[in-house]
This record gives sequence, structure tokens and C-alpha cells, in this order.
Amino acid sequence: MRILLISPTISGIGGIAQHVQGLKNFLEKKGNYVEIISSENTFTIPIKKLKNPSFMISSLFKSKFKKNFDIIHAQNPISALAMKNISGKKILSLQGNYSKQILLLHGQTAGSISKKLEKNALKWADEITVPSKEMYQEYVKNDYKVSYVPNAIDISSFSHDEDRRYQKQLIYAGRLSEEKGILDLLNFLKILSKDIHLIVLGSGPEESKVKVMAKIHPNLHFLGYQSKENTIKLIRGSDILIQPSLMEGGTSSTILEAMACKTPIITTSVDGNKDTIIHMKTGYVVASNNPPEIDNAVNYLFNNPEKLKIIINNAYDLVSNYDWEHVGQKYLDVYNSI
Repeated sequence: MRILLISPTISGIGGIAQHVQGLKNFLEKKGNYVEIISSENTFTIPIKKLKNPSFMISSLFKSKFKKNFDIIHAQNPISALAMKNISGKKILSLQGNYSKQILLLHGQTAGSISKKLEKNALKWADEITVPSKEMYQEYVKNDYKVSYVPNAIDISSFSHDEDRRYQKQLIYAGRLSEEKGILDLLNFLKILSKDIHLIVLGSGPEESKVKVMAKIHPNLHFLGYQSKENTIKLIRGSDILIQPSLMEGGTSSTILEAMACKTPIITTSVDGNKDTIIHMKTGYVVASNNPPEIDNAVNYLFNNPEKLKIIINNAYDLVSNYDWEHVGQKYLDVYNSI
């Protein structure tokens, strides 16, 4: 098949970028021809509030020159306008509730505009994919043609080396933005025991706040953006991964990576995480916006090694369902069903 993927980005450690790269690699390994339209090969204005709108317009223009594709697969509503403009079977993947994310990050006006875009994008697609069972039920209820396809990771590519720098080492890896709970994590740092060290990886709009806190707290270590290889080594070398998200579309790739690395997880019960992280079975679940609960969870996991071992093994047994070999076939099934 000739497949065109349309995504606002394909670089960095963000969820969509990693997902598109993983999907491209899987599809090409299966003998398909794959092209990508993204901000990396299309003009965008590098200003926060203008980057997505400029990508939507420039990708629409670029789409006019794309012909003879069997599948046009847009990765979010911003990519859907270009998808609409190209002949072929059209798939829209929703990586979360786009309009709710925009509302949280940019306010009511931007949220209302994005909701209209999202509604139109759903009409343009022949089929929709969603990364969580909760989202699947919601769209089925509203009579959309939808398939549940979870997020995925390439477990076979993971290094078995680890990077441990401190006797007690916690890690956060991901986008440094409000919806990922990074501000809760910084507040948690104020009550964290001084002998426990927190490593933070990533970049994003709240990066400056992380840097300020790192100057104040000697047990906070900000390493910025790291390669996938280095990230996996640091996750594998850590005692606990903390992912205090306020919202997720599907289970984050970082959580899946920690499961594969046998690193226990503390996270929130937001949509997406619920599919994989069950409290005291495959991880430790805390309430959003509650740093004291994070602190309680850290202390519990450090002080209960037998329970910790059970949680780690349960999570490791589950994560094979989220490998690209398994999840990628689900996308091929969707492509062939239209």
C-alpha cells in the first residue's frame, strides 16, 4: 500500500511524534510505501499560538501535490484539513480529546474554535481510531465508525543498559506542560525527602520553572531533552517513574516504556492510563493535583519491596500487548477494512 501520514510533528519525545515514527517504521517493515507531511518538512511559524494554525494551512497547500495514495492517515484534527483534500481512504487518529487540551492550555476562545475543527474533522474521515477504551465507548455511543488502537512502543529496540546516578532515584520523562502535571511534580518536590533524587527529562512551555526549581532544590536534576536511548537507560536505572498527568488520550508511551523496563509507575487515573495502570496491580494510582498523595506513593513503594515486585511483574507481563508488532497489525486491519 501507498500510505501518507500527516502529523504536526515527527521529532522529539512528544507522544504524537513517537507514535508516528513507530507507525512509519512498522509499516515500512511490512513492505508498504510511506510518506509523511509534518512541520519538519512543511512551513510553520515558530510561535506557540501560530505553529498549529500555520501547519494546518501549509499542509493543506502541500497536500495538493500528493496523489496516488491508498491511505491518508491524519494524526490529529489539525492534520485533517490536508487529509480531506487528498483522494484515498481517510483515517483520523485522535490521540486524546483535542478541544479539551486546547481549552486547558489556551483558554475558552481557542477551545471553542478547536471544538468546531474537531467536529468537522470527524465528518471528513472514513474511520476514526482512538487510543483508549473509554474514548472508544464515547464515539460508538455517538454513532461514529471507530476502532480502538492503543499507543505502542518498540520493545525490541530497548537497550538493557541502565543509568543510575543516585541511591534513590525517581524520574519524570515527557513534555514539560501543564496538562502533563509537571507543576504538581514541582510542588511535590517541596515535600520530597532530601535523600531521594528526582530526574526530569524533556522540554516544553514550563521548562523555565523547572530550571528555577533545580537551582533551589539540590535533589532536582533537570537534564533537558534526551535521546530515546538515553531516556530508556535512565528509566531503567530509576526506582520509580512518576507521570502525574491531568489528561492523556491513551496510555502514554513513557508509561509503556517504564513497564517494559520493569520500573514501577506512579500515575493518575485519567482516561488512557486506566487501560493499563490498575492500582496496586500494575502501578500506583494517585489523584490529580495532589502532591501529598505522590509523596505517600513514593514512600509506600520504597518501603514495601515484596508488593513492589508483584506490581513490576504484572506490568511487564501486560506490556507485550502494546508492542508495535501487535498494535501495528491493528492499523493494517483498519486500513484493509475500509
